[in-house]
Amino acid sequence: MGEESPEPASAPTGAVFLSYASQDAEAAKRICEALRAAGIEVWFDKSELRGGDAWDRQIRKQIHDCVLFIPIISAHSQARLEGYFRREWRLAADRTHDMAEEKAFLVPVVIDDTAERGASVPDKFREVQWSRLPDGETAPAFVERIRRLLSSPAQPDVGAMAKPAPSAVAAATAGTRPFALSRTAVLATGSVVVVVVVALGYLAFERLVRSKPAVQAATANSIAVLPLANESGDASQQYFSDGISEDLITALSQFPGLRVIGRTSSFQFRDSKEDSRGIGAKLGVTHLLEGSVRRAGDVVRVSAELINTADGSAQWSERYDRPYKDLFALQDEITRAVAGALRTKLLLGEYAAAQSERPPGGSLEAYTAYLQGRFYYFRETKADWRKAIEYYSQATQLDPRYAIAWSRLSLAWTWLSGNYLGGAAAQEAYAKAREAADRALALSPDLAAAHVARGYLVQHTDFDWRGAEAEFRRAMELAPNDAEAKSYLGIQLAAFGEVEPAIDLTRQALAIEPLRAGWYASLATYLSGLNRLDEAEHAIRKAIELQPGASGYYWELTIIEVQRGNVQAALYAARQETPGEYQDTALALARQIGGDQSAADAALRTLIDKFATNEAYQIAEVYALRNDSNATFEWLDRAWSNRDGGIQLLLYDPFILRFRDDPRLAVFCRKVGLPTPAEVGRRT
Repeated sequence: MGEESPEPASAPTGAVFLSYASQDAEAAKRICEALRAAGIEVWFDKSELRGGDAWDRQIRKQIHDCVLFIPIISAHSQARLEGYFRREWRLAADRTHDMAEEKAFLVPVVIDDTAERGASVPDKFREVQWSRLPDGETAPAFVERIRRLLSSPAQPDVGAMAKPAPSAVAAATAGTRPFALSRTAVLATGSVVVVVVVALGYLAFERLVRSKPAVQAATANSIAVLPLANESGDASQQYFSDGISEDLITALSQFPGLRVIGRTSSFQFRDSKEDSRGIGAKLGVTHLLEGSVRRAGDVVRVSAELINTADGSAQWSERYDRPYKDLFALQDEITRAVAGALRTKLLLGEYAAAQSERPPGGSLEAYTAYLQGRFYYFRETKADWRKAIEYYSQATQLDPRYAIAWSRLSLAWTWLSGNYLGGAAAQEAYAKAREAADRALALSPDLAAAHVARGYLVQHTDFDWRGAEAEFRRAMELAPNDAEAKSYLGIQLAAFGEVEPAIDLTRQALAIEPLRAGWYASLATYLSGLNRLDEAEHAIRKAIELQPGASGYYWELTIIEVQRGNVQAALYAARQETPGEYQDTALALARQIGGDQSAADAALRTLIDKFATNEAYQIAEVYALRNDSNATFEWLDRAWSNRDGGIQLLLYDPFILRFRDDPRLAVFCRKVGLPTPAEVGRRT
């Protein structure tokens, strides 16, 4: 609604509240008209501003009563440090504290290229999906999303995710082979899947659905920038000190691994008498940046101090004296200097030289080969992994001390073998992967990527669960902000039945790299294992939106619908899956709950006839769904004989765990080196 006054007598309730800065009225009007054309009630009126208590009460009432609150964010709202729309935003954010976490209420909309990171909005706005409607041009998908939220306001917002037509799926995956033959492959795929950003484009990235983060990334590295005190003796200079504070917040927010409290929260402690420990506890941060600004004539002095909230000690301090010639240049200089000092103090250990991707010998040729290998590695087809291996090998030949190239070479060999090779060829590839990983660790024992490569290798070739965990933990010690290490460790912890920590790690990884579709698939698998099905669906639909042609994602959605007992939805999802192993497995699962026994039997026979060797674990899942315990354990034994990676799902598999009290499951867990269901959470 912003600063354009509504007509209190005619304002509808229980619908959509549009909040905007006055400069954005035309864009807001276009959004309003698009929604109203679809029959959606919108509280919007472009009449002249009328102040007064009655008007203020009416706005408060409408924010209290509306079903959805749409704040419009732009360069105009960014530039306006004061305005009635900010009161509306605060009221809406405050209302969410009385709502269930799964209730959709806030629907932020950006109408220009304003970046989400660093935007001057309440922190609550950052916990939900943002939409991009350039100049207020409202896409049908956005209207449909609003309609869906209004019709089911208590459900989580899964975004506007149209199901691709089967032909579109087929076209997107033509010429590719399904990744692997177990849900573990979908989990592990998350550690290398990268959407081609060029194809999506910047605006597409900004439109991607974002889940409410359950955990803030890198909690140990967290900071709040308190408003710098204006010591100029001139109240009109407050904007200058606030500007420096806000620039610092924006600049620090760019650092991966550093959690930065937003302006709305940190500025509440302006002139606070509370000590640093109390402020740190309220904001949930380990560090505070505080200081002062003083202007005397043509000289500006800024003092800044980094405080440890645990004990109030000063960890760094600096004073800057600069001529007051160019205000903006001065702010930029101070921001860069302070941000650089903070990075040194807080993040140096995470970006040590040992983690560099540059060749130690400085060979530009070797670096170019490495970059080419990385390009093909992330394309994830058999031919592309072969190309990646070729280029990584070339990089190691050009610089034999290139440890990270050896690490990536090891991962590529492991992925190629696990997904496309068999028999002697697979064993030869695994041997090359082991040789490359050993070489990387010998060259650089403190390289996180080398430990990730070794961990992935022993996890998938030796089924050495504890050895893999140790490698991934070491990688995280060396590079705490390494999203890949977080994801891999999450997979391993989930294999031990420690699913909540796996969810936590995966969400941390996604906070760092929000384009990794496979990590959303991992998250969906963990959540479905805990029967948190709405959250699981939310996550897998994000994966589908990010990479609609990928194999395995509709399979995961099928599993969720099977858990719900939703026959038609399960069959629909299965039919959207890429034809092949994943689709046959999905159809076999979906058919078991349909009441048509002949169709269920036929789907299972098809799965066994085609994929008895590669899909042994999934066949065991189907039998578990049929409550056939003898056949379930028979196929689990076959899966272990085949060293089927699906075994990693055992301790959070919603179908296999139907037999959690069957003594045979405990025996099987011990045989494969995993804790029994009764031992989960009690590892030493």
